[in-house]
Amino acid sequence: MTRLVLDTNVLMSGMINAFGAPGRILDLVREGNAELVVDDRILAEYTDVLNRPKFRTYFTPHDVRDIIIFMEQNAHYVVSTRHVTSLPDPDDILFLEVALSANVPLVTGNMDDFPAALCLTAEVLSPALFIKRFSRLT
Repeated sequence: MTRLVLDTNVLMSGMINAFGAPGRILDLVREGNAELVVDDRILAEYTDVLNRPKFRTYFTPHDVRDIIIFMEQNAHYVVSTRHVTSLPDPDDILFLEVALSANVPLVTGNMDDFPAALCLTAEVLSPALFIKRFSRLT
């Protein structure tokens, strides 16, 4: 099974619009063909963003609870063993740390936030590139 860390922007994009690469990634997760890698910080970030007022048009509190329960029960948990000190957006550090700790790709819609020189050995992919590579594996 393919594992990946999913930046919040890809999660939200895929949940709001099922079409396109972010939506396909979430399909793979729901189908059990891909597995999200998370830690408590990532789940807290997902929960915070899903509960923001601007997303209430898309998700009721019940929907948010169901989404988080699904992730808690179906994601692969890791304890981050890596420490990253610098990225253009410090809020993204947790995603890179988990990807490095689990040795899995980080999928993001904001490639500029993850310059290769700062990502150490992490593979950072756009949603479209992840889908392209995943398709070759199956």
